[in-house]
Amino acid sequence: MTIRTLLVDDEPLAVQGLELRLKPFADIEIVGKAMNGREAIRAIRTEKPDLVFLDVQMPGFDGFSVVSALADITPPLFVFVTAYSDHAIRAFEAQAVDYLMKPVEPERLAQTIERVRLRLQEKRMCEEAERLAAKLAEVDPASVSTLAPAPEPAADRFEKIINVKDQGQIFRVDVDTIEKIDAAGDYMCLTTADQTLILRETMKDLERRLDPRKFQRVHRSTIVNLDNVRQVKPHTNGECFLTLASGATVKVSRSYRDVVARFL
Repeated sequence: MTIRTLLVDDEPLAVQGLELRLKPFADIEIVGKAMNGREAIRAIRTEKPDLVFLDVQMPGFDGFSVVSALADITPPLFVFVTAYSDHAIRAFEAQAVDYLMKPVEPERLAQTIERVRLRLQEKRMCEEAERLAAKLAEVDPASVSTLAPAPEPAADRFEKIINVKDQGQIFRVDVDTIEKIDAAGDYMCLTTADQTLILRETMKDLERRLDPRKFQRVHRSTIVNLDNVRQVKPHTNGECFLTLASGATVKVSRSYRDVVARFL
């Protein structure tokens, strides 16, 4: 899988340095470079790259303005590259894949490329499934409802670390440490053994990022890490309660009881 990549930075030496660090990655194909925000927008619309390494501070349009200017198209994945750590919160709010500090360290860059690969793999698999379903619907509409269930998703397709902006800071949360997630309007409350963090994201979007073999919705507004379930207590009205490793109790509504039972 080739990753078509655009480099955007107003400092030529920074572009050259990043280009050199990307050479060891055989699947990275640099399709263009831009020196400012306007050039970046034009290049993204023309070249349609998969990935953009984007400087934050540039003449004219800064990196965040570039992202905003592409709201009318399907955007590429963005990795912000900057010398200033105080832009990290805005970068993750802009749904950046990662945020790299200059000078970019090779080991840190390797982690970023691996994250990009997983995101693109998931995106392309979803697109292929949608194309197949559309073709089948054209040829034989009745066959769509009888398609075999999709294979179990690979665990490495899902997030291992979730970045959470809370209290003016960015927390990097290992998903294995999450005990449960509760919805509160447009916010998600991520509970681990020692803290609760607030993430601005929808339940639906968060579910896509988590491995369904481990994280299951047990209520309209609650997701549980099944590895933390220690006891199931049936209730007379058809509901049941899960006791988690911390001792917390979570109610399982009747509509989700069968889903949870498959994983316990």
